[in-house]
Amino acid sequence: MPVNYATPPADRLHPVAGVRLGCTEAGIRKANRRDLTLIELAPGSRIAGVFTQNRFCAAPVRICKQHLAGGEIRALVINTGIANAGTGEPGIQAAHATCEAAAQLLGCAANQVLPFSTGVIMEPLPAERLAAGLPKCQAALRGDAQAWHDAAHAIMTTDTVAKAASRQVAIGGKTINVTGISKGAGMIKPNMATMLGFIASDAAIAQPLLERLVKEAADASFNCISVDGDTSTNDSFVLIATGAAGNAEIADAGSADYAALRDAVTAVAAELAQAIVRDGEGATKFIEIAVAGGRDHAECKAVGYAIAHSPLVKTAFFASDPNLGRILAAIGNAAQAHATLGDLDVTKVKLWLGETLVAENGGPAASYREADGAREMAPAEIVMRIDLARGQAQAKVWTCDFSYDYVKINADYRS
Repeated sequence: MPVNYATPPADRLHPVAGVRLGCTEAGIRKANRRDLTLIELAPGSRIAGVFTQNRFCAAPVRICKQHLAGGEIRALVINTGIANAGTGEPGIQAAHATCEAAAQLLGCAANQVLPFSTGVIMEPLPAERLAAGLPKCQAALRGDAQAWHDAAHAIMTTDTVAKAASRQVAIGGKTINVTGISKGAGMIKPNMATMLGFIASDAAIAQPLLERLVKEAADASFNCISVDGDTSTNDSFVLIATGAAGNAEIADAGSADYAALRDAVTAVAAELAQAIVRDGEGATKFIEIAVAGGRDHAECKAVGYAIAHSPLVKTAFFASDPNLGRILAAIGNAAQAHATLGDLDVTKVKLWLGETLVAENGGPAASYREADGAREMAPAEIVMRIDLARGQAQAKVWTCDFSYDYVKINADYRS
C-alpha cells in the first residue's frame, strides 16, 4: 500500500478544455485490464517534453523527440504492458505503426501523434492489437474529469494506486485549469524514471516558454525523486497548453502571469512525483532529504541522491535501525558524483533526523542517543536534514525505503 497517498476522486480533478481522453482493454500483454489510452488535443495546442537520458532509450521516446521537433501535435497514444525498448528496428516500426493508426482515426498526420509505452523491456510491441484497440479509445473520448481519472488508472503498471493531481489559478482575469496524471513505482531516478507524466493546462503560453516551463517543473519534481536508483528506458514527461482559457498569451518569463502558471504546474508535478515515491515498489516509508549549506544547487542534489540511492541507508530505514553511520558514508561518497565536494570538510557537516541532531564535528552529536534515532525512524514519513556549512544553496530529494516486497515484486515482474 502507498505511504499516506490515495487517488483523488474524479470530482477533485479539473477538466482541461481542448483535451479529450479515452481508454480501453487492448490485450497488449495481459487480458482484462485497461492498457491503452488515446489523448486527443484541440488544433492549436502546444506541447513540450523532457525524456530519459538512458542511452538505450525506447523506440517511442525516439519517435516522440522527432515528432515534437516537427510542429503541431494532435494526439498522444499510451500503452502499458510492453515498453517497446530494446526491440531494435522492429520496435521503431511498431511505434510508427501506432502513430499511423491513430492518425487515420483522427484525420491528422502520423507525425502529429506522440507514442508512449511502458512495461517489460525487450518484448515486441503487438502493434496489431494496439491498432485494433484505438477505435474503442476514440469512441470513449471525453473531456470530463472522469476521463482523466480513468486514464490515470489505465497507464498503471506495478503501481498500486492511480496518480492524478489538479490545480486552478487566476491569470489575466481567467481561471486556468492544470491537471496531470503519472505512473511509476520502480526504476525511478533523476533524469527521469520508469515514469510517464502528462500535465495539461488550458493556458495560452508561447512555445519557447512552454519548453522552459516543462524543464523547470521536471527539475523541481520528477528529477527530485528516487525509488531504486535505476533510470529507465522510457521516462517521459510532457506539458500541454491548449490556450482554450482565453488569457492573453504568456510571452515573458519575468511576468507575474508566467510565475503563477509555473507555480501551478510545478505544484501538480511535485504532487505526482511524490505520489510515485509514496507508491514505490514495496515502500513502507516516505523520506524527505533536505540538504542545505551547499555551494550550489547541484552540490546539494548530489548529496541528497547519494543518500537516496544507498541500499544500505534504505534498508536501515525499513527496519527503523539507527545504523546512521551509513548516512555519513553516503554523504562522503557524494564527491564521486560532484567534483566540488572533494574538499568537503566533514567536521562541519551536521545531520538531523526530525528534530534530533544526530551528527556533528565529524561524529555523533554529544546529545545523541540511539533510542532517539530509532524513534525518529519509526514513523511512515521521515524528514532528514543535512547542513554542509559551505554556502547558501539548498535542495530536496524524496525517496522511500527498501522492503522485502521490493525484491518480490521485481523478481516476479514478468509473471
